[in-house]
Amino acid sequence: MSSACLGAPGALLAIISGPSGVGKDTIIEVLRERHPDPARHFVVTCTTRERRDREVAGESYHFVGLDGFAALRDHGALLEASEVHGNWYGTPRQQVVDALASGKDAILKIDVQGARAIRAQVRDALLIFIVPPSLDELYERLAARRTEDGMALERRRRDAERELARQDDYDHVVVNETGKVQHTAQRIHQILGHEHGQRRERRVAI
Repeated sequence: MSSACLGAPGALLAIISGPSGVGKDTIIEVLRERHPDPARHFVVTCTTRERRDREVAGESYHFVGLDGFAALRDHGALLEASEVHGNWYGTPRQQVVDALASGKDAILKIDVQGARAIRAQVRDALLIFIVPPSLDELYERLAARRTEDGMALERRRRDAERELARQDDYDHVVVNETGKVQHTAQRIHQILGHEHGQRRERRVAI
């Protein structure tokens, strides 16, 4: 893919990723509430899965049908698209381009497949991997959600094992200890600040 669009100097494309159930949504919520920053844009991604309780269309995700998702993907409107647990997820390209061009950090909460896809296209993407204290604890969190049956839970556990084995692919790894989500959000806030100092003149190419 050609690098047709350049972000403003120092603007970050930051990927927050990790296995299902690790707490990504809650971490993002706390990061936004405890560390508000007008120079950050939290990208709203697209998905074909059903909306869960407490999720808000257009804020949690853009919920689209399979045909609508396919049209976005086929027209190049998605920076990446991945199928996870039978559902499709994708990152709207224009949101990312607009944020970076305006000098804002584009922050993505996406799955591990999506993170790998973006790193393959965007060399300067910053990858942050969230991990649980243990695999058993992650399984307990997934079971507590009560959104999957036993077979689906076991599939997510196997997926998590494979995903955790790839954490060396990331720039930073952060453990989300149970009951310490504010500490996790603080750590990510610190990482973003540190990376700004390291990448002050760098421009992300999309």
